[in-house]
Amino acid sequence: MKTNKLFLYSALAVLSFTGCKSIANISVPTGSTVAVAASAKKLPLTDVESKNWQHLDLIKDSIPGMSVDKAYDFLKDKKGTIVVVGVIDSGTDLTHEDLSGNAWTNPKEIAGNGIDDDKNGFIDDINGWNFLGPIYKENTELTRIIVNPAIADVKTAERAKIAYDKTVDEAKMNRLRYGQMLAGVTNADETIKTHLGKTEYTKEDVLAITSTEPEVVQSVTVANQMFGFGLESLQQAIDELTKLVETADGLLSGEGLKNNYRTVLGDDENTMEVTVYGDNKVGNTIKSEAHGSHVSGIIGAVRNNDKGMNGVANNVKIMAVRAVPDGDEYDKDVALAIRYAVDNGAKVLNTSFGKGYSPKKEWVWDAIKYAASKDVLIVNAAGNDGENIDEELTFPNDSKDLKTEISDNVLTIGAMSANYNENLPANFSNYGKINVDVFAPGVQIYSTTPENEYQKFSGTSMAAPSTAGVAALVRSYYPKLSASQVKHILMNSGTLITIDVVKPGSQSRENPTGELVPFTDLSVSGRVVNAYNALLMADKMVNGK
Repeated sequence: MKTNKLFLYSALAVLSFTGCKSIANISVPTGSTVAVAASAKKLPLTDVESKNWQHLDLIKDSIPGMSVDKAYDFLKDKKGTIVVVGVIDSGTDLTHEDLSGNAWTNPKEIAGNGIDDDKNGFIDDINGWNFLGPIYKENTELTRIIVNPAIADVKTAERAKIAYDKTVDEAKMNRLRYGQMLAGVTNADETIKTHLGKTEYTKEDVLAITSTEPEVVQSVTVANQMFGFGLESLQQAIDELTKLVETADGLLSGEGLKNNYRTVLGDDENTMEVTVYGDNKVGNTIKSEAHGSHVSGIIGAVRNNDKGMNGVANNVKIMAVRAVPDGDEYDKDVALAIRYAVDNGAKVLNTSFGKGYSPKKEWVWDAIKYAASKDVLIVNAAGNDGENIDEELTFPNDSKDLKTEISDNVLTIGAMSANYNENLPANFSNYGKINVDVFAPGVQIYSTTPENEYQKFSGTSMAAPSTAGVAALVRSYYPKLSASQVKHILMNSGTLITIDVVKPGSQSRENPTGELVPFTDLSVSGRVVNAYNALLMADKMVNGK
């Protein structure tokens, strides 16, 4: 009898293993080659639509979202498993009303006892880890190479010197231009406050102004210009312009060459002798450190709780890994952050950051390959320079020669808007027929920010988590699919767009209309991520239906 049971259990184990193996070996379908026939929305987005457009459906709503609401209709009565998503970013406010319910908690660690209970090397890492310690500001990688050329190879150091000299020259013009813009916006803000008789006002308040007073009219014009740039308020414009002025000032004064923010951390970023440093404080250091919280909300804000907004994924836990300062991230921190998230159970990683120089890129490549060996998908933002990254270097990437991938577990995302017309791609988005895989919503995305607040941000930083949320959704309901399969499902199942669009970065004073190109020329897939289609494709692969 025991022998029979042993045989039965062994047979079942073999069958189970064989079933998983066979699913992992199934080729991902190529997807439809027929473009969707849809008309663009003619009226402006309503307030509800503007806060949720990335979840809407092109056919039903005339808005090129990811069909997330439609996906949940398909998932009705289906059960998924929890997926941990590692958000490698700035600090993340996991106490936020819309994030706390989906915060990852290390099940093997006892909070606050000062002991490394799970023996992973990190003490009290309850919600993740902070590789930056108390650091908020940082230098650019370009500046760090100028200060110490020895950290990079000779060719990179020479390229950096040429770029730095050019940047200083540009800073002289930028200081004047941004300074004038800041003065104009600040004056417009004060004029509107005086006219409205209140210190805080909304975009709608500005749009409702009917005054014919020249100063008020001019101030409203300035405000509308800022709104046209995708900013939600003049205060947001003031904050952004202030940063630009400060950056220019820092370059011109040489202050950036003198500061070593890393000293307080007590770590040598140029060796891997020490791999555990920082602390367990994964939250934001100041309120304006909002990027990580915003990214996390897009992926996994608690759904249907009558608060704020809905994240893309439902069965999700957010692991916060703080490694991205206000400045350029260090390659060492990124490499170790990837390894930390992988070792602690994340199956999807979001990397919404980037830079033009990467002295220790081999460390990051090794970490990416390590993630691949553990079947972890990395969803990476393409960058916001309006450049062709088949030609221009941007890091992190998954290719040493910009042609051949080092592994098949990185999905690089361009950003698109809610405009189903020639302005579909975000004008700031990087693109590339080889190195950008697919596009996703990344313009004016409403999400969580520190202290229970919500804001709209734009960037490929928002397009990546939109995609990471869909990846988590697929991995939740179809866990037998590999990271590589999920990557190609998201690419091949996306909405095929064949219209001509304005190539990002092509508009200028000389050519204000820009250059028209087929949308299919901007990425490998020529598609926009679609959650409903991705689930249908995954279901067919797993269940044969």
